[in-house]
Amino acid sequence: RPRVGSRAQGRSAILEKFGGAAKGPAPHLRRSGGAATVKAMLLEWCRARTRGYPHVDVQNFSGSWGSGLAFCALLHSFFPDAFDFAALEPGARRDNFALAFATAEERAGCAPLLEVEDMVRLPVPDAKCVYTYVQELYRCLVAKGLVKTKKR
Repeated sequence: RPRVGSRAQGRSAILEKFGGAAKGPAPHLRRSGGAATVKAMLLEWCRARTRGYPHVDVQNFSGSWGSGLAFCALLHSFFPDAFDFAALEPGARRDNFALAFATAEERAGCAPLLEVEDMVRLPVPDAKCVYTYVQELYRCLVAKGLVKTKKR
């Protein structure tokens, strides 16, 4: 029996938990140019929302999210009263992921697509899992009216 890597296990756990892959890109991110353009736009949105936060430099959907601080910064940019970002430590990965995912669920209504244990088990998060989660968070923020989108 072949061994399945931990990244593949993380992806399959999400797919199993939610009954399959997401259908299409996040709402209001659909533009001509395909999925790569949507991914680049979402990455730029994350970069812009987290700019200026210490220990956060969003360059991709994998290593940039490894400490949990990028998730915290993204959420803090919408809910600054939810927690004290300055009190967070880059090395406290488990606490950072737990805080971010709980805040996303409570404040944004975001489905708990990622598990803290899965995130801390891997030194570098799986890019597809992070991208899927950020898409879901974006959808929830749009639904709450916290992200303004262009009318077409």
